[in-house]
Formats: sequence, structure tokens, C-alpha cells
Amino acid sequence: MQRAERPTSRRSFASQVADALREQIEAGFYAPGDKLPTEPALIDRFGFSRTVIREAIAALRADGLVESRQGAGVFVIGPKPADEGLKLFTDETDKISDIIEELELRIGIEVEAAGLAAARSSPAQEAEIQAQVDKFADLVAEGRPTDEADFQFHMAIATATNNARFKAFLEHVGRRMIPRVKFKTVMGGVDPLPSRDQPILEEHREIAEAIIARDPDKAREAMRRHLVTGIKRYRSLMIRRSTANHEKGD
Repeated sequence: MQRAERPTSRRSFASQVADALREQIEAGFYAPGDKLPTEPALIDRFGFSRTVIREAIAALRADGLVESRQGAGVFVIGPKPADEGLKLFTDETDKISDIIEELELRIGIEVEAAGLAAARSSPAQEAEIQAQVDKFADLVAEGRPTDEADFQFHMAIATATNNARFKAFLEHVGRRMIPRVKFKTVMGGVDPLPSRDQPILEEHREIAEAIIARDPDKAREAMRRHLVTGIKRYRSLMIRRSTANHEKGD
């Protein structure tokens, strides 16, 4: 005899059934195209009512794991494809327009991050931001690559927001958020722009000083200026390349 479930419990029972079937589908126990056991077989297996089983199947259908075929039963579509993550910054590109668009998106995120860091950062976090500025300066003086220090400076600010989602976003995007890192990858390691380490260092210093001074408005403006300047650099390069290509065509 089937148990009588209270309405408040039925959803929990349906979730149990759906979770069990979902795990089997994702583990490959049921392959795409396989037919799930019949409703009576599932009732017998789980010991729940027809209503519970139907709710569980409905949940799997909503997840895109199964489909019902009239008169034939319920068939597995397959596990949902693994989330490949945010690809806004990760794909290689030699298109300057892509880099400009990415910098514009970063403005919407990192300008606010700088403001929050100025309002919320701890002394230790401020020290880390300054340490990254100093490291960048040392690398510039030694003529060594600054890509990693650039990324870590922005990570230190994201961390200082004390909102883990800012840090998680930059960690997910990774070092390829730094335009020259991404661009050099598809240019055979050659950076088409003249050295800009010294201007970037000054921009970083300005941002850090505003954060350490606990001036959110000034920090936001400094970060905005930093990223907008980057956009201007790449727009200038885009114009030069377009002009050169046009002259070749002539």
C-alpha cells in the first residue's frame, strides 16, 4: 500500500526522487536516448505515490535532462553540458575592438570596486595594494615584464572591497583581463604598442593613493581614468592599423 504524503512533504519526496535519477543520468547509468523505468516501476522502486513520481519527472524535464514522448514514455536527453564558464575575456583575439569592449565592461565593475575598497579596506589590504604598486615599480626599474604585477594590483583592490564576488570575478577572468597579455598571445609575443609601463605605474599610484586616503569618489575617478586611458591607447592603435591597411590598399 502506497504511503499518503502530506502536501508539505511531497515536494521533498519528489526532490529525493529527482536527485537520485539526476545523479544516475549524470553518471551515465542512463545514456541519452535510454528510456526511464515506467511510472509503476519507479513507484515500486522509491515507494512514493504517482504524484511524487510525476513531480520528480517534471523537475528533470525542466532541467532539460529528459523528455516525455506521447504513448512511449520518458526518455533521457542527456546530462546538461558542463558550464564552460564566462568567456568574455578568455578567448584569444587579435581584434582591438574586442579589447576595447572588454575594457568598457571592466569600467562598470572595477570603478565601483575601487570606491568600495576606499570605503572598506583594512590596513592590511591597503598595505597589499601599496605592495603591488611597489612591485610594479621595481619591475619597471629592472626592465622586467609587469603583466603579473598589473593583474595582482587589480586583484588586491578587488579583495579590498570585502565583497567576495569582485575577487571571484577577477579570479575567473584571470590574467588575460590585462589587454597586452591577451593581445601578445596572438601577435607572436610582440606588443604592438610602445612601452606604457611608466604611465600605467603612475595611474596605479593614483588609484592606490585615493584608496589609502579613504576617498571613494577620488578612487573611482582614478580607476575610471586608468581604464579609459587604456581604451584610448587601443583606439589609437586601431586607427593607425586601419590607416596603414588603407595605404597598402592604395
